[in-house]
Amino acid sequence: MLSAVSIVVRLVLVLVGWVALVFHSRRSLQAEVLFLRRQLALYVERGAKPRRIDAATRVSLALLSRLFDWRAVLVVVRPETLIRWHRAGFRLFWRWKSRSGRPPIPMELRELIRRMAQENPLWGQERIANELLVKLGLRVSPRTVRKYMPKPPAGLRRDQRWSTFLKNHAQAIVACDFFVTVTSTFRLLYVLVVIEHRSRRLIHCNVTAHPTAAWTRQQMREALGFDSPYRYLIHDRDSIFSRELDACISSFGVSVLRTPPRSPMANAVCERVIGTIRRECLDWLIPLSESHLRSILKCWIAHYNGGRPHMVLGPGVPDPPTIESRPIPKSRHRLHDFVSVGSKAILGGLHHEYSLLPANA
Repeated sequence: MLSAVSIVVRLVLVLVGWVALVFHSRRSLQAEVLFLRRQLALYVERGAKPRRIDAATRVSLALLSRLFDWRAVLVVVRPETLIRWHRAGFRLFWRWKSRSGRPPIPMELRELIRRMAQENPLWGQERIANELLVKLGLRVSPRTVRKYMPKPPAGLRRDQRWSTFLKNHAQAIVACDFFVTVTSTFRLLYVLVVIEHRSRRLIHCNVTAHPTAAWTRQQMREALGFDSPYRYLIHDRDSIFSRELDACISSFGVSVLRTPPRSPMANAVCERVIGTIRRECLDWLIPLSESHLRSILKCWIAHYNGGRPHMVLGPGVPDPPTIESRPIPKSRHRLHDFVSVGSKAILGGLHHEYSLLPANA
């Protein structure tokens, strides 16, 4: 590598010196040529042995010899040597010109192949090549795709991940669970929540002091109904979820999935929303009665479904409100001149919802 760099540097210096000769007058050039020839003749008369010629000098002499008749002035080497340098240069040039293999594909296409392979671990080289041809009109052979596909680490599974499986089936999954809260009179109340996995929307919530199987069955009828789009219901192994209750749920066309014993992470979505209800609502309010708790949860659930952003949704809102078309701001940190920010208090000011309003509102 260092020798190649030194050759290039020497050739650049020779080229610079050659360009500098353009600005000399013809008379001065002729005088300089005679002066150099006289010194060269003295060098030949003394019979001094020259040093070994380096690669940069060989290349420069081979290139300069094509501009004039060099046979009368060549002294340092024999004519056969210079001709051999010419032939070696031509062989190198045509070897580079006729190198085997296809030219590399553009960098953008390489990045696209790597991206498609990383986003779709189940796809092989032919699947990616067909996707590029049919959808994008890019004709790439499967072997070329295999060349640029990232090599998977040792021991990496290529089957579907559990998170991907849940995302594919989340629209058909709901989960339910009970939690308890205490009123101002130290009365114990039970709250049932039913949440949809895909949208994180709370589809049902109710309060009771006596959670019987009949009451729970009625709540499931209200939450799921007989024309439910859901196919799976996840709940734990609490005694309230009896076999008769599971049979009633199955009559709706919904399969019941019971979590393993002492495994709250198996119903993580429902456990998380229960924690959110406690942290953002019930830890800051003391319900006075069953009806008061029901009204608190009704107000908070409307805020949870329609106004609270969720990170898992992008961030997004389970039931986003309809937003009218508004002008695009000139800066990402400044609002438009014709709008203002309005706020709506939730639960007496415990939370607020913000929206854009016309400036004169």
